[in-house]
Amino acid sequence: MGKNYYEPMHTAEHILNQVMISQFTEERSFTTHIERKKSKVDYNFNRSLSREELEMIEKKVNSAINQNLDVKERFLDFNEASKTFDLSRLPNDSKNKIRIIEIGNFDACPCIGQHVSNTSEIGKFKIVSSDFDGNKLRIRFKLVNDH
Repeated sequence: MGKNYYEPMHTAEHILNQVMISQFTEERSFTTHIERKKSKVDYNFNRSLSREELEMIEKKVNSAINQNLDVKERFLDFNEASKTFDLSRLPNDSKNKIRIIEIGNFDACPCIGQHVSNTSEIGKFKIVSSDFDGNKLRIRFKLVNDH
Protein backbone atom coordinates (compact mmCIF):
# COMPACT_ATOMS: atom_id res chain seq x y z
CA MET A 1 0.00 0.00 0.00
CA GLY A 2 1.02 3.63 -0.19
CA LYS A 3 1.16 6.51 2.22
CA ASN A 4 0.56 5.80 5.88
CA TYR A 5 -1.77 8.69 6.78
CA TYR A 6 -3.96 8.69 9.87
CA GLU A 7 -7.01 6.94 8.42
CA PRO A 8 -9.85 9.10 9.84
CA MET A 9 -8.09 12.34 8.88
CA HIS A 10 -7.25 11.12 5.39
CA THR A 11 -10.82 10.05 4.75
CA ALA A 12 -12.06 13.44 6.02
CA GLU A 13 -9.68 15.10 3.55
CA HIS A 14 -11.35 13.20 0.69
CA ILE A 15 -14.76 14.42 1.86
CA LEU A 16 -13.49 18.00 2.16
CA ASN A 17 -12.16 17.82 -1.39
CA GLN A 18 -15.54 16.71 -2.71
CA VAL A 19 -17.32 19.51 -0.83
CA MET A 20 -14.86 22.03 -2.28
CA ILE A 21 -15.44 20.67 -5.80
CA SER A 22 -19.20 20.78 -5.42
CA GLN A 23 -19.17 24.34 -4.08
CA PHE A 24 -16.08 26.24 -5.26
CA THR A 25 -13.39 24.57 -7.34
CA GLU A 26 -12.96 22.34 -10.34
CA GLU A 27 -10.16 20.26 -8.88
CA ARG A 28 -9.03 18.63 -5.70
CA SER A 29 -6.36 20.15 -3.46
CA PHE A 30 -2.91 20.33 -5.05
CA THR A 31 -1.03 19.75 -1.79
CA THR A 32 -2.02 18.02 1.43
CA HIS A 33 -0.35 17.55 4.76
CA ILE A 34 -2.26 14.95 6.78
CA GLU A 35 -1.42 14.50 10.46
CA ARG A 36 -3.28 13.04 13.44
CA LYS A 37 -3.77 16.34 15.33
CA LYS A 38 -4.19 18.86 12.51
CA SER A 39 -4.05 18.76 8.71
CA LYS A 40 -3.97 21.23 5.86
CA VAL A 41 -4.89 21.32 2.19
CA ASP A 42 -4.10 23.88 -0.51
CA TYR A 43 -6.33 24.77 -3.45
CA ASN A 44 -5.77 26.86 -6.53
CA PHE A 45 -8.21 29.66 -5.79
CA ASN A 46 -8.85 33.35 -6.43
CA ARG A 47 -9.91 34.71 -3.03
CA SER A 48 -10.29 34.04 0.66
CA LEU A 49 -13.41 32.38 2.05
CA SER A 50 -15.87 34.17 4.29
CA ARG A 51 -16.72 32.91 7.77
CA GLU A 52 -20.14 31.87 6.42
CA GLU A 53 -18.55 29.88 3.59
CA LEU A 54 -16.19 28.12 6.01
CA GLU A 55 -19.12 27.27 8.28
CA MET A 56 -21.04 25.90 5.28
CA ILE A 57 -18.05 23.73 4.26
CA GLU A 58 -17.72 22.40 7.79
CA LYS A 59 -21.44 21.65 7.93
CA LYS A 60 -21.42 19.81 4.57
CA VAL A 61 -18.37 17.73 5.51
CA ASN A 62 -19.97 16.75 8.82
CA SER A 63 -23.24 15.97 7.07
CA ALA A 64 -21.43 13.50 4.81
CA ILE A 65 -19.55 11.99 7.76
CA ASN A 66 -22.81 11.57 9.68
CA GLN A 67 -24.33 9.54 6.83
CA ASN A 68 -22.18 6.57 7.96
CA LEU A 69 -21.01 5.95 4.41
CA ASP A 70 -19.04 2.82 3.61
CA VAL A 71 -15.54 3.42 2.29
CA LYS A 72 -14.47 0.87 -0.29
CA GLU A 73 -11.72 0.34 -2.78
CA ARG A 74 -11.94 -0.90 -6.33
CA PHE A 75 -9.36 -1.29 -9.04
CA LEU A 76 -9.59 -0.08 -12.62
CA ASP A 77 -7.13 -0.52 -15.45
CA PHE A 78 -5.30 2.68 -16.32
CA ASN A 79 -7.23 3.40 -19.55
CA GLU A 80 -10.61 2.93 -17.89
CA ALA A 81 -9.62 5.08 -14.90
CA SER A 82 -8.28 7.85 -17.14
CA LYS A 83 -11.74 8.32 -18.67
CA THR A 84 -13.16 9.40 -15.30
CA PHE A 85 -10.27 10.54 -13.09
CA ASP A 86 -7.32 12.90 -13.30
CA LEU A 87 -4.34 10.56 -13.10
CA SER A 88 -1.64 13.20 -13.62
CA ARG A 89 -0.52 13.14 -9.98
CA LEU A 90 0.03 9.39 -9.84
CA PRO A 91 3.58 8.03 -9.86
CA ASN A 92 4.91 7.06 -13.29
CA ASP A 93 4.87 3.36 -12.37
CA SER A 94 1.06 3.46 -11.89
CA LYS A 95 0.26 2.19 -15.35
CA ASN A 96 -1.51 -1.04 -14.46
CA LYS A 97 -4.34 -1.19 -11.95
CA ILE A 98 -5.47 2.10 -10.41
CA ARG A 99 -6.90 1.97 -6.89
CA ILE A 100 -10.08 4.03 -6.51
CA ILE A 101 -11.39 4.93 -3.05
CA GLU A 102 -15.17 5.36 -2.94
CA ILE A 103 -16.94 7.01 -0.02
CA GLY A 104 -20.51 5.87 -0.53
CA ASN A 105 -21.87 7.76 -3.53
CA PHE A 106 -20.31 10.95 -2.17
CA ASP A 107 -16.75 10.78 -3.51
CA ALA A 108 -14.46 8.61 -5.58
CA CYS A 109 -10.84 9.24 -6.51
CA PRO A 110 -7.53 7.49 -7.10
CA CYS A 111 -5.60 7.09 -3.87
CA ILE A 112 -2.77 5.03 -2.41
CA GLY A 113 -3.42 5.89 1.25
CA GLN A 114 -5.19 4.17 4.12
CA HIS A 115 -8.82 4.94 5.01
CA VAL A 116 -11.49 4.05 7.54
CA SER A 117 -14.06 1.47 6.48
CA ASN A 118 -17.04 3.71 7.34
CA THR A 119 -17.35 7.46 7.90
CA SER A 120 -18.77 6.76 11.38
CA GLU A 121 -15.12 6.17 12.38
CA ILE A 122 -14.03 9.74 11.58
CA GLY A 123 -15.42 11.95 14.33
CA LYS A 124 -16.44 15.59 13.93
CA PHE A 125 -14.68 17.73 11.31
CA LYS A 126 -13.63 21.22 12.43
CA ILE A 127 -11.97 23.94 10.34
CA VAL A 128 -9.21 25.49 12.43
CA SER A 129 -8.32 28.34 10.05
CA SER A 130 -7.93 29.34 6.43
CA ASP A 131 -5.92 31.92 4.55
CA PHE A 132 -5.41 33.07 1.00
CA ASP A 133 -2.12 34.14 -0.55
CA GLY A 134 -1.00 34.29 -4.16
CA ASN A 135 -3.84 32.28 -5.70
CA LYS A 136 -3.51 29.62 -2.99
CA LEU A 137 -6.26 28.93 -0.49
CA ARG A 138 -5.13 26.94 2.54
CA ILE A 139 -7.60 25.26 4.87
CA ARG A 140 -6.41 23.80 8.18
CA PHE A 141 -8.66 21.30 9.93
CA LYS A 142 -8.81 18.80 12.75
CA LEU A 143 -11.07 16.04 14.01
CA VAL A 144 -12.81 16.28 17.37
CA ASN A 145 -13.72 13.15 19.33
CA ASP A 146 -12.02 11.06 16.69
CA HIS A 147 -11.38 7.37 17.11
